[in-house]
Amino acid sequence: MAATTHSRPWTAPVAPGPLAGDVALPGSKSLTNRELVLAALADGPSTIRLPLHSRDSALMTTALRQLGVGIDEVEPVAGDPANPYGPDLRVTPAAMHGGVRVDCGLAGTVMRFLPPLAALAEGPVTIDGDPYARKRPMAAIIRALVDLGVDVTDDGGGAMPFTFVGSGSVRGGTLEIDASASSQFVSGLLLSAPRFDEGLHLRHVGDRLPSMPHIAMTVEVLRARGVRVDEPGVGEWVVHPGPIAARDVTIEPDLSNAAPFAVAALVAGGTVRIRTWPTETTQVGADLETLLPLWGATVTRDGADLVFDGGVGFRGGASLPGVELDLTRGGELAPALVALAALAGGPSEVSGIGHLRGHETDRLAALAADLNGLGGAVTEREEGLRIEPARLSGGDWAAYEDHRMATAGAVVGLVTEGVAVDDIGSTAKTLPQFPELWADLVATAGRTARADRDTDVAGAAGAAETAEGAPA
Repeated sequence: MAATTHSRPWTAPVAPGPLAGDVALPGSKSLTNRELVLAALADGPSTIRLPLHSRDSALMTTALRQLGVGIDEVEPVAGDPANPYGPDLRVTPAAMHGGVRVDCGLAGTVMRFLPPLAALAEGPVTIDGDPYARKRPMAAIIRALVDLGVDVTDDGGGAMPFTFVGSGSVRGGTLEIDASASSQFVSGLLLSAPRFDEGLHLRHVGDRLPSMPHIAMTVEVLRARGVRVDEPGVGEWVVHPGPIAARDVTIEPDLSNAAPFAVAALVAGGTVRIRTWPTETTQVGADLETLLPLWGATVTRDGADLVFDGGVGFRGGASLPGVELDLTRGGELAPALVALAALAGGPSEVSGIGHLRGHETDRLAALAADLNGLGGAVTEREEGLRIEPARLSGGDWAAYEDHRMATAGAVVGLVTEGVAVDDIGSTAKTLPQFPELWADLVATAGRTARADRDTDVAGAAGAAETAEGAPA
């Protein structure tokens, strides 16, 4: 399915009835970009099946190609599933060279994963990105490179743009970092660590470490390629030096991108089926299976799929409860869940998401501003948000160039007439097909509503015939 470009405000479609959705999502951004890095450093060619094709993954493939890595688009071989969203990728490692300027866009996985890998190239590499990306936390990765013996030049602000000169190798050894702002600092270093001369013994020294499942994902994909990773303590990892095995991998659907679709069942009512939901995964989106029942959803597995049933939903008159959530594990789910909480009949507290201030935008400030602009009652906390019950009305919804902010606006718009998202095209970051998939989902509500009307009409007609045939 091709993505659509939206240059004008996009009015979120309102669901006219309960949903009967059936959604097949593209591959996980987190897994795709991790596997691209490992395949680029492997000891032979790898094929990545069912990868995500989005702005974030395109930025990663472009950067790797700039460094000399071969990445070719290939059709699946007989017996492999075809990807409706784009071709498979064949990655062929090569001696990497510098003399390049890497555009990271707003992709955290590129700006945090590429520098340790690019330090293994010979020659200068400049890391830069979109204007807002220059505000995103990068000091931990810059300091780590310096501590590993890499010659780095920046303006002293611990942010992009910065330049380093690779010598073709990185010493490695023992390293301490503060990854409180992002678990991606840890993952970025661990992914390239097998190729460091001494491997890496990494210790996190900050007071918190958000999104731990993403680090577990990194450790899992490393081990799957034959890398020895020890975890001697909490916040401590030892990656042994050695080869990274070439491997053909199949990417799971992106479960974080499933959040707005799953939440939609509780908002509009009805059911939403997410295709090929893995039974075991390190993706934080898997937490939706236990989080959404807090609002009254029923979640069941049907073969390879997961089905979210919202009953009559908010649209049908259900009073959604207020909740208290600690989303330290999975802050990327917060925008969709906060949008849901804004429709609840009781107050909600969402905590453990202070690190979201350093994402594509300050998501706490953005969610508060957008919801309050529609009549909501959201208060920022240092580490979260307080959401009070309020009646929302239509109006402008700013995406702030943030894909998850854009999809949160779509969630509110399911039951709020006239929610106009200023940049639905920002969803191209991880899900270019979002507007089309969302329209297809809402269309199932229209079909359900028409079926209900037809049933009512048929019932009325039958009652009339019975009345006519009854004895006087």
